[in-house]
Amino acid sequence: MPDVAASRGVGPRAILGISADYHDAAAALVVDGEIVAAASEERFSRVKHDPDLPRQAAAWCLESAGLEPGDLGGVAFYSKPLSTYERILSTHARIGPRGFPTLAKAIGTWSLRKLWVEYRIERMLASIGPGRAPVTFAEHHQSHAASAFYPSPHEHAAIITFDGVGEWTTTSIGVGSGHRIAMLEQVRFPDSLGLLYSAMTAFCGFDVNDGEYKLMGLAPYGTPRFADVLREQVVQIDPHGSFQLDQRWFDYQAGARMTRRRLADLLDGPPRDRSAEVTDREADLAASVQVVLEEAVLRVAERAQRSTEATAVCLAGGVALNCVANRRLIEDGPFADVWIQPAAGDDGAAIGAALWAWHQIDEQPRRVADHGDGMRGSFLGPSFTHDEVVAWLDQNGLAYDVPVDLHAVVAAALSAGRTVGWFSGAMEFGPRALGHRSILADPRDASAVARINAGVKERESFRPFAPAVLAEHAASWFVLDRPSPYMLVTAEVHPDRRLATADADRAPTASMAERLAAIRSEIPACTHVDGSARVQTVDAVTNPEFHRLLTAFHVETGCPVLLNTSFNRAGEPIVRSPADAHRCFVAAGLDLLVIEGCVIEATPAEVVGS
Repeated sequence: MPDVAASRGVGPRAILGISADYHDAAAALVVDGEIVAAASEERFSRVKHDPDLPRQAAAWCLESAGLEPGDLGGVAFYSKPLSTYERILSTHARIGPRGFPTLAKAIGTWSLRKLWVEYRIERMLASIGPGRAPVTFAEHHQSHAASAFYPSPHEHAAIITFDGVGEWTTTSIGVGSGHRIAMLEQVRFPDSLGLLYSAMTAFCGFDVNDGEYKLMGLAPYGTPRFADVLREQVVQIDPHGSFQLDQRWFDYQAGARMTRRRLADLLDGPPRDRSAEVTDREADLAASVQVVLEEAVLRVAERAQRSTEATAVCLAGGVALNCVANRRLIEDGPFADVWIQPAAGDDGAAIGAALWAWHQIDEQPRRVADHGDGMRGSFLGPSFTHDEVVAWLDQNGLAYDVPVDLHAVVAAALSAGRTVGWFSGAMEFGPRALGHRSILADPRDASAVARINAGVKERESFRPFAPAVLAEHAASWFVLDRPSPYMLVTAEVHPDRRLATADADRAPTASMAERLAAIRSEIPACTHVDGSARVQTVDAVTNPEFHRLLTAFHVETGCPVLLNTSFNRAGEPIVRSPADAHRCFVAAGLDLLVIEGCVIEATPAEVVGS
């Protein structure tokens, strides 16, 4: 990354965006309206979903651009703490004594820490370097909306944001045009699609803010037999685009748990204990809430299109990470084009806050990217040069090779059934690994799913893996009519690549294990039980190194697809540094580790320190 201070000047041109205090804290640096750096604090602290002020991420953002805090024109925080505190107090006042224990704890947290955000940011910046910068506050959904629209490829578009809750808002509709955003409508707490999905995540025995992906992956194994009762008694979806949750079934306002005990009467029994086996009931619950969510998203989208008369829509907020709902919106929704912020959660709101301050407060013009969008492939995090990696390997006494034809060597290893940790270029920003911090395998190997889920990732057997495909070959492998560089949309595996489904899979009494074992396509390791895949298209302009590896694998095997999953184990953030990568490589039992052209073979060597 160039030295921004030297090459572009400093002062009001640089704005640091910050999200923190709930989950997925992050920092992002915007210079002259361009996103130049962004990273989540968890990648530095190694605490998954770290909520603390992102001191290390902010320090890296500034250092990478050659800036000090005094060079900043401002700091933008992604939400308004006083408004959130007002909601918490008024909510607990309304629900009465049942919520007093949670309220007492919240008052302590807020009075000691969360209400003092501006002071804490000033202290954080002082610990990084000299100088100060004024702090501004955007509303939570303003930050999401800005992260959705400003980096998008659209001059004019509708904007939809939906998550659990930010201040009072859970869903918003807006419109962006040029450098201005107008927020038009909102749904207010406690009615929330994000909290509905999280409540069902908790009911099925998974962790809130981490297990929603599991619920989405489990849904295709089930039938939506609870959908009608959810529609009739739990969430009412208005045909005109609003929705309401019946709070008799939920307990998240009190804060003790997500659902009330009486929900068991509707859903065939109590919540699953997280230590218990996942059963068909949980799969049916996942399928049911997924169907209901998709219906609500479509109704909101139709309302947004009527309100804005736009042909394109931009999405952000945690619900926008539901790639199955995204596909439904693309296929059945009212918009000709859908663009989704790859860091759609609270981490990406740091980008949105900075862009909001630059365009909306400072009234600075906006430039739409010439290629793709303004996210630079979401490759906005730390990187390491080949020489830095060599020095680190030598310092730690690790044996390695530097092959002349790196991509051919790795492609051959993948073709031989080896699992590879791949570390190349700038770290991804957002929850997806997109070929810079990835674990890779041969998608033609049906055994790879069980092997990587159980031995490498240590996660549930039903969770699918995503395929990365050369963009120029995507249409012949998937039913996909547009680029999907961020792994945010599912698509059917192309009929020409599908195989006859196993008899066990078709049988109505087939178990989850039998359905999981069925081979459905030429790339069984990346084909989910319903024949879909969460596709990443890889082009040579945005992602050249990963494109070269996929090309080499295509030459080696005739298959332009690789299994691509994030470079981490369960409960850990994606790796950031060579030390992180080597620790994970050893702990996960990978066969090969590739760091910036250096190839390390698996050995019984102990994990080195950072």
